Parts: sequence; C-alpha cells; structure tokens
Amino acid sequence: MKNYLSLVKFSHTIFAMPFAMIGFTLGVYFLKVGYRIESEGTIWINVSQNYFLIKFILVLICMITARNAAMAFNRWADRQQDALNPRTAIREIPSGIISEKNALVFVVINCVVFIISTFFINKLCFYLSPVALLVVLGYSYTKRFSFLCHLILGIGLGLAPVGAFVAVTGKFRIVPVLLGIVVMLWVSGFDIIYSLQDEQFDKDNNFFSIPAKFGYQNAVSISVILHIFVIGLLVFIGVFGNFGLLYWIGTVVFACLLIYQHVVVQKFGLERINLAFFTLNGLASILFGMLVITDIIMKLTLIR
Repeated sequence: MKNYLSLVKFSHTIFAMPFAMIGFTLGVYFLKVGYRIESEGTIWINVSQNYFLIKFILVLICMITARNAAMAFNRWADRQQDALNPRTAIREIPSGIISEKNALVFVVINCVVFIISTFFINKLCFYLSPVALLVVLGYSYTKRFSFLCHLILGIGLGLAPVGAFVAVTGKFRIVPVLLGIVVMLWVSGFDIIYSLQDEQFDKDNNFFSIPAKFGYQNAVSISVILHIFVIGLLVFIGVFGNFGLLYWIGTVVFACLLIYQHVVVQKFGLERINLAFFTLNGLASILFGMLVITDIIMKLTLIR
C-alpha cells in the first residue's frame, strides 16, 4: 500500500481536493437556495439527512480514484523515459518496486471504481465520466507532441470543483466553472515551475514542455503571467458570486503565497523547488479552501 501511495503521490491530493470541497459546498448552497424558492424548504428538509452525506462520500471516491488512475497511468506511460532520467529513475516502476503489469491493473481498477461511483451520483456525471478519464489519462501523452501539456494537466485538476458541483446539483453553473479555470491556470503555472528541473532532459529526449520550448527565464515569466490571471479571476469571482469577508481573506492569502512562490524561484532557482512547488501550493490550497468553505457555510446558516 505504501508503494502504491508513493506511486500516485497521494500527498499531492491536497492541490485539488480543497477546490473539490468548495465545489461541493457551493452545490449544497445552490441546491438549498433552489429548494427554498421552489417549495419553501420542504424538499431540503427531506433530503438533508442522508442525501449530501452519500454524495460527499461518492465525490471523495471519484476524486481519489480519478487521480490515482491519472498518476499511475502517467508513471506507466513514462516508465521508459523515467528510467533514463536520473531524477526519476528511482520511481516505483523503473526501479522495479511495482511491475508494469501491476501498475496498469491498478489504473484499470481505479477507472472502473470511478465510473461505477459516477453511476450512483447522477446521470450527467456518469455520461461525462469517460470524458473526464480521457482528459486525466490523455495528459500523459500530450508531453510527446505539445508544450501545452501543462494546460492539459491543469484542465484535469480543474475538473474537481466543477465535477463536485455537478455531483450535488446535476447542473452547471458559472461560479464553479470559473473556479475550475482558476485551478487550471494555477496548476499549469506551478507545473511549469516544477518542470524546470527537466528542461535539459526534455530537450535531449524530444519531450515537449514550456521550459524546453522557451527556456528557463521565459518559462518562469509565463508561470508568473498565468498566476496573475489566477489572482484577477479570483477577484472577479468574489464580486460576481457576492462572497463574504472570509472569501476575500482567502484570496489575499492565496495571492500572497503565489507571489512568495515566485520570489523563492527567482531567489533560489531549483535549489528550493520543493518549497515552491509542494509546500507553498499545498498551503495555499488548504487555507483558501478552508476560508471559502467557511464563508459559504456561514451564508447557508442565514437561509431559513
């Protein structure tokens, strides 16, 4: 179990999970408002006991299994390249800790569990489940033909808040879609920073990435631009969605940690890449998620 958790970098779940929980909480809020308008709250009372708990568990299962499948498939697809790269040669598949066959079986099992879980959520999630898997699994091959692979990874994680909202409501709404775009741009930006480590390896082995295409400093600049758009979009969402004080505090905290991430990269380069990539982004996601979810819950308590 420890080896498989390491294979999929389970600790990196903290990047998208808080945003999925924001999407879920937004779904609860929108659903409660809708039920209140349509039937003066009577349906809300009927479904509140078990409905949301079941949805919450199913969303968690979908988040975990989709990410497990994506990461394990990425490791399987890149097994030969990873074996050539000194930085990645110690990973589970090239080092022989997990066999290629078992890794692929692990991917299939997680895909099956994901699709089955969406079936019990609602029809829309079930119908869209193959599309979601196509995005998160297909990312692994985009690195072979396009430097926009970072954006594909971002889209995969950006599905988290949108999917969680749809799981609760069975509908699309603009705010969770905008949050999905925030995640896409944010993840793409910090993935560019992380890929700086492999700039020369990607060039030597015909792998596509923004650092390999445009060089170190230009890649850092592109990452900065993407994160500027993230901050601007968060401000727009706050105004458009009529969020409260805690949302704005969360936005300020998130923005400060993004800025500090780039300060670390500019000052220390690759020396502190783990601080810039994992620690600061993980902290930004958790703190923003906690504050925004609390903000939405406070709005929920005002609904009678």
